[in-house]
Amino acid sequence: MTDPAPSAVRLEGPWTHRDVAANGARFHIAELGDGPLVMLVHGFPQFWWAWRHQLVALADAGFRAVAMDLRGVGGSDRTPRGYDPANLALDITGVIRSLGEPDAALVGHDLGGYLAWTAAAMRPKLVRRLAVVSMPHPRRWRSAMLRDRRQTAAASYIWGFQRPWIPERQLTADNGALVGRLIRDWSGPRLPDDKSVETYQRAMCIPSTAHCSIEPYRWLVRSLARPDGIQFNRRMKRPVRVPTLHLHGSLDPVTRTRSAAGSGEYVEAPYRWRLFDGLGHFPHEEDPVGFSAELVNWLKDPEPDR
Repeated sequence: MTDPAPSAVRLEGPWTHRDVAANGARFHIAELGDGPLVMLVHGFPQFWWAWRHQLVALADAGFRAVAMDLRGVGGSDRTPRGYDPANLALDITGVIRSLGEPDAALVGHDLGGYLAWTAAAMRPKLVRRLAVVSMPHPRRWRSAMLRDRRQTAAASYIWGFQRPWIPERQLTADNGALVGRLIRDWSGPRLPDDKSVETYQRAMCIPSTAHCSIEPYRWLVRSLARPDGIQFNRRMKRPVRVPTLHLHGSLDPVTRTRSAAGSGEYVEAPYRWRLFDGLGHFPHEEDPVGFSAELVNWLKDPEPDR
């Protein structure tokens, strides 16, 4: 399958673009630098470009930084199925293997954070460190969505995604205007510039992207009472046994701090919680300098439990 809109996602910069095969599909990556691998995984409604600042900062700090597009998004294959979190996590670990690396420090935001938690539990030998942004552990997420009325209300967009076809049409209407509104509404006072927002809007309007972006959330909700969802929740009891950095914006309106805090109970390794005051759901873009410094310092810290 060829890239349907290379100009919309293969954006120019100091990084290089290429495709890698993993887990039965083709994935687009942007990479920069040499050294230990740091794999960056985006969330909704974004694609690899969300990590443009961190690619540079990590490369400057001596790391091989790779930002991938998830299945169905950006320049990666849009397959008809395979959007459950276990398979999406295997996409990530498969890309790590395809890059010829023994392991990676895995950094995930939003849905990418959910998948990073999952990958660390399912394929622990391939994840040497874990950093999660704006997303609780999957078991904490499930509990909050079912028991915390405020979190249920904050994530109302996820419930809206359960309708057929309508969410896809809403995301792509008016050249992706809803994507821009979501990113601005979910950010703190440091709003993104118009050019950045337009970039995300264009990427969402690539054919089939909206549908593929929504499918993981449909699985998350519809599987809550199904055997496959219950089985996945049980699998996530397996503790994370690598040093973990948990980053969150204090003003995040869609993932409450209360929901994310406490995820350390599923980590049997050094766990560091960092709350960014005055930032919203996208701390890596709202304060790229501060965020990148926090991440790089932790990655370089030989004793991350301090």
